[in-house]
Amino acid sequence: MRKLEGILAYNDKFVRRKEYIPYQTGKYPGDKILVVTCMDTRLLELLPKAMNLQNGDAKVVKTAGALISSPYGSVMRSILVGVSLLAVEEVFVIGHHDCGMIGLESGMVLDRIKQMGVMQEDLDSVYDQGVDVEKWLCGCSKVEEGVMHSVNMIRNHPLFPSNIPVHGLVIDPNTGKLDEVIRGYE
Repeated sequence: MRKLEGILAYNDKFVRRKEYIPYQTGKYPGDKILVVTCMDTRLLELLPKAMNLQNGDAKVVKTAGALISSPYGSVMRSILVGVSLLAVEEVFVIGHHDCGMIGLESGMVLDRIKQMGVMQEDLDSVYDQGVDVEKWLCGCSKVEEGVMHSVNMIRNHPLFPSNIPVHGLVIDPNTGKLDEVIRGYE
């Protein structure tokens, strides 16, 4: 059985048994926070537990490395919707140690996607749209640097309200320990 069939079969039982009931919550975050974090699988359950967050407490936006690569991309749009329409009062950018985006260079990604069948003319079409692919696909040299970059991108966005604190943290994906990088209240 392929993944989709297995997921749909499980979901059918999940819904019929009403196993969704313990997870029902409102659309507004109970703790009035929004978390921008990495898509790393180790953080899926660890990060909410390390922050004492329950289902419905926070809006969570995941992106590779917790890096915001564009002030007008989908991550920033999600943050702006959170603070303007979804009662978010504080934003947390949380990177993690041992992140795959640390030291990532665009050439590594480009070489691999070419091996996977993406043609050079497709890559050229991205350049033709004015995208700086090397900058867009690279990571950062240190996790703290990436967190500070994302915090500054949010804080300095012309549409982001200046009265909303933006914090920067780093989590250890093995222990859940959070280290403060930037305190947004200051």
